[in-house]
Amino acid sequence: MTDARAAGKALFEQWGGNPVSSDFAVHEQGTSIGITGIGTYLPPRVRTFADTATMVGMPEQWVLERTGIRSRHVADDDQATSDMAAQAVSSALMSAGLTAEQLGLILVATTTPDEPCPSTACRVQGLIGAGQAVAMDVAAACSGWLFAAKVAQAWLTSNPEVEHAVVVGSETYSRFLNPGDRATAALFGDGAAATVVSRVAGGEGFAPIILGSDGSRGDFAWIPGGGSRIPASAETVRERSHTVHMDGRAARVFVYEVFPKLVAEALARTGTHPEELAAVVAHQPNPVLLRRAYANTALPPDKLVVTGDRVGNLGAGALPHALNEAAVSKKLVPGDKVLMVAFGAGLTWGSTVLTWSGTADHALS
Repeated sequence: MTDARAAGKALFEQWGGNPVSSDFAVHEQGTSIGITGIGTYLPPRVRTFADTATMVGMPEQWVLERTGIRSRHVADDDQATSDMAAQAVSSALMSAGLTAEQLGLILVATTTPDEPCPSTACRVQGLIGAGQAVAMDVAAACSGWLFAAKVAQAWLTSNPEVEHAVVVGSETYSRFLNPGDRATAALFGDGAAATVVSRVAGGEGFAPIILGSDGSRGDFAWIPGGGSRIPASAETVRERSHTVHMDGRAARVFVYEVFPKLVAEALARTGTHPEELAAVVAHQPNPVLLRRAYANTALPPDKLVVTGDRVGNLGAGALPHALNEAAVSKKLVPGDKVLMVAFGAGLTWGSTVLTWSGTADHALS
């Protein structure tokens, strides 16, 4: 075990591995903000692990042993990030029993926007007809949904006239992958997941959402071409600068380092014992890495929700997609506690505990 992993596990055992004193708990006063609807969208085209093995030029068993990803979804040629986001939002609104006109805020977390300008959120607003909503993007890579949830939490708390927001993570990574790069081409998938965020009963909703960033390690995972530093040109296209670049080893070390710390901090800040958790949902870099990082926390083994084996790494959509899976597979009921852990490029990270509020239709799928 590396020093970072050993230190993280020790911190977890100090804060989160044992009952936490209520002296550590921090409770937000006033309005409670939680999730009242949730929905997902995956494009119909599927890429299997056998397809991936052919693409990256490695044996099928190599793909399964290194990643644990058996299938991923790939957007159709005429689908963009906003199209999938709009589908997920429509599903989430149906789950909440709301119409698009009732939204006051649309937040889209993505690393793969439709275009540099306008925001993908504005595209989504137009697609769903949410004429009363303010719309904007949040860029925090794979942590983006949780960063956006924090914005929605603060927005609703400080704007009593806004009743509902939607927070969606959506990615079209298939347009940003180098098929010859084994470090990335075997991991990322396309899809979207959305949540309706509203005021909820006291004792429900989000606990304090704890976020962090470290820009000094921004080159661990990035798309170098197409911005103001390296504008698009024939050379950047030829050099595949518009595709995801990742230092796989550095990314793994970061996950092992940060995961137990995020778990420990969230449990300590909320006074939550691990046994109180109904589910643990996290960003899904790949199932192999996620399960190894989780094993370093001593959390109950049956609480982790894994979806990456079927959809790959959905970036900002991964965590809310896993939450939808938790609602279905764990049969969440109001009052259940869900630990959320996010981490991604930037570097960015965050965690919180969500007390489930339930949805209007009570029939998630």
